[in-house]
Amino acid sequence: MHPEGHSSHLLGPSEDAVAKCLKCIFFLLFLYSYLPWLNSIAGWAAFHVSCVIVLSFTEYPPPCCVCLSGVCGCCGPLRPRYKRLVDNIFPEDPKDGLVKSDMEKLTFYAVSAPEKLDRIGAYLAERLTRDVLRHRYGYVVIAMEALDQLLMACHSQSIKPFVESFLHMVAKLLESQEPDLQVLGTNSFVKFANIEEDTPSYHRRYDFFVSQFSAMCHSTHEDIETRTRIRVAGIRGLQGVVRKTVNDELQAIIWEPQHMDKLIPSMLFNMQEADEFDRTGHPSSPAGTEREENPAVLAESCFRELLGRAAYGNMNNAVRPVLVHLDNHHLWDPNEFAVSCFRIIMYSIQAQHSHHVIQQVLSHLDTHNKDTPRVRAGIVQVLLETVAIAAKGSVGPTVLEVFNTLLKHLRMSVDFEMGGDSRRTSSASVVSRTKESEERIVQNAIIQTIGFFGGNLPDYQRAEVMMFIMGKVPVDEAPSLDTAKIGQLGMKRIQMMLLSSLIMVTSGFKAKTMSAALPPPFLDPLFSVSLMEDSELRQLVLEILHNIIDRHDNRAKLRGIRIIPDVAALKFKREKISKQDVSFMKKHGQQLYRHIYLGCKEEDNVHKNFELLFTALALITIELANEEVVIDLIRLAIALQDMSLANEENMPMFIRCSIMALVAAYLNFLSQMIANPPFCQYVGKVLEMRNLEAPYLLPEHVFREKCPLPGSLDMDDQNLYFQTHEIAELLAGPSYGVDRLSVAYVPQVTDEDRLSRRKSFVDTMSLQVDIVSSSLPDKSQLAEEITFETLKKAIDTTGMEEQEKEKRRQVIEKFQKAPFEEIAAHCESKANMLHDRLAQIFELTIRPPPSPSGAVTITAGHAQYQSVPVYEMKFPDLCVY
Repeated sequence: MHPEGHSSHLLGPSEDAVAKCLKCIFFLLFLYSYLPWLNSIAGWAAFHVSCVIVLSFTEYPPPCCVCLSGVCGCCGPLRPRYKRLVDNIFPEDPKDGLVKSDMEKLTFYAVSAPEKLDRIGAYLAERLTRDVLRHRYGYVVIAMEALDQLLMACHSQSIKPFVESFLHMVAKLLESQEPDLQVLGTNSFVKFANIEEDTPSYHRRYDFFVSQFSAMCHSTHEDIETRTRIRVAGIRGLQGVVRKTVNDELQAIIWEPQHMDKLIPSMLFNMQEADEFDRTGHPSSPAGTEREENPAVLAESCFRELLGRAAYGNMNNAVRPVLVHLDNHHLWDPNEFAVSCFRIIMYSIQAQHSHHVIQQVLSHLDTHNKDTPRVRAGIVQVLLETVAIAAKGSVGPTVLEVFNTLLKHLRMSVDFEMGGDSRRTSSASVVSRTKESEERIVQNAIIQTIGFFGGNLPDYQRAEVMMFIMGKVPVDEAPSLDTAKIGQLGMKRIQMMLLSSLIMVTSGFKAKTMSAALPPPFLDPLFSVSLMEDSELRQLVLEILHNIIDRHDNRAKLRGIRIIPDVAALKFKREKISKQDVSFMKKHGQQLYRHIYLGCKEEDNVHKNFELLFTALALITIELANEEVVIDLIRLAIALQDMSLANEENMPMFIRCSIMALVAAYLNFLSQMIANPPFCQYVGKVLEMRNLEAPYLLPEHVFREKCPLPGSLDMDDQNLYFQTHEIAELLAGPSYGVDRLSVAYVPQVTDEDRLSRRKSFVDTMSLQVDIVSSSLPDKSQLAEEITFETLKKAIDTTGMEEQEKEKRRQVIEKFQKAPFEEIAAHCESKANMLHDRLAQIFELTIRPPPSPSGAVTITAGHAQYQSVPVYEMKFPDLCVY
């Protein structure tokens, strides 16, 4: 074997060339021996012609001077021209590089005779294969450079066969174990990928290149610099495959799972490697490596390009390998890399395809519903980033699906947290507390996701989501099977989680009308929760109301409950109340007042509850108050004051004083909002008296820590309290209907009172037993002793007549001056009470007929059956024949 420095014509011949030369020599000797006429001139001419004919069928030029055709020198010029042109581009020393002048001749020949391109490619491929096997890498480089130039110069229909030879040579280079050859083949393939072909290819496939480039992306070479070069080459090769195939309609096979399962993980692997290097403080690439040679940067660029070219039907195949890669490499906890991946995905794909990604993340969350809390929290946080970006564009039909899945997993998280409470032992307390804290992470992540997604939805969709979430809040009286598993504590936890998510959804909600923001299907269950015996739940309900009512962002200016010296300085933004809002207040105003009234007298109220109640009254005044609503709000405030003074329900002194402080702060606010100077002076006078004689009736004092509270409230000092008749005189005029102030506010009684006080099943049964037993009259009470005093009371009816007249006068005055809504509510409450009493009477009097199964008797809270024989049963006469 000759060294590489020799010319290609002087290199040792191959076995095939030697065999052909030997055949030629034997044939010529045969002719020379048996044809004596060759000694003549005509014979020699025939001899030369036969040599030309024989050698024209051989492929290689004479390897040495042994061949007789080489002696005469007339056979070399008779070789095919494309072979001679190809041979001429190779110099004697490969270090000299490609012979440019001969390369120009070859290029001109290929352009002039494109039908020869396939033969040129086949011949170059044969030479390159031979040089690779003999490790003549200098000639390999020259051959690939020649191929690249031919590819760039030729754009004709005949280039298809040439491309097949080119891809075959690139595959040979990629199959070698030499990094230089792999990089060389990749560079040539990238140049080829950038060429736009006129017609699509019907038979070309890139399966091998996808597999080989993916393997190069996972290179584990010992040398860091070499490993980086191989990985960069693999990523660039995949990028070339993507560019070459995604625009070709006939190459849609690249989006199939078997290819995406190689492409996507290869890119993510290099992105992940850089992320790990960055977290550990090491560089992701060697010093001196440029940005475009960084595997992580190239992988991210290729990843973005691939996702940007994904069509509607290919989105699922592109996202699924990402989820599988994150599962296989345990990248959900911690999930920084997962979050960054899905940010890239959401910003790279087309906006109308966002719901595909959301659906796949949701389904992936369903498949991991039994994993550790941190894994589920990681998936939920990824979903948060996904929906946060998708909510700004088109989210398609997945809105309710997102919330339904999130609420389902929120319920499951609470079940996991509360399910083990009854079985908890002292040895497992630490593990249980850890589990609870991790489940809280999941719950907070779900709530943030719900709030972020809902906060970016348009108003019409947000209203639907609000009703959808409110429908999931458990407010039923009878305990269900699900709530029985987690208990009352778990039920409260679910209610708090759902209301917290509802707060985030309603944050920033700017409804044009209150009827659209607070429809009855949403308002009724919301107010049912507001009457529950839990201060935290009531606080959440009030915050939801604030978010909906406050349409001009005035809540921040109130800053808690206090006596505001100058309301005008706060510069509240307000508009004239619309007709729709006036209609809403006429229809649902009494319901709002009622829940504020009942919410004030709860014994577990704290400072925050009264702050939120004051804010609710102030926001109603700013957003929804006209002259009629102002009178109703004053009546409500006076009713709260009277309730605190009468104290018929034995409320604690702190609650009574807090109600007084709330009334003072609100009437001070209201008097300045309606801009009535006499009313403002009167309110200021009462506040001055309280500041001097009873500071515990002001919010600045009663809500202060260790505030001294009195033993009782002085009801005789009229100057400390707001008087209805004086307010009516101050507001007298055509604007306000002060006649209604003389009618005391009475909250309507509805079924919500029954629904709001949750009782367990056992308590309900025992209560029914107590009602049955207590309703039976005692025989000792039936017979009353008749004495002189009883007869005197029966005869003396003068006092009773006066009482009846006073009652009639009050009823007539109430029906003349009270608003229609309050009269209707009062009549409805009486009708409900009558209906309940009749139902109780019917239940006691009407008994079912005896049955063979026996009669039911309740003893000690348990139902027992006593069997009755058929022959002892008494049937009506009409039933006997």
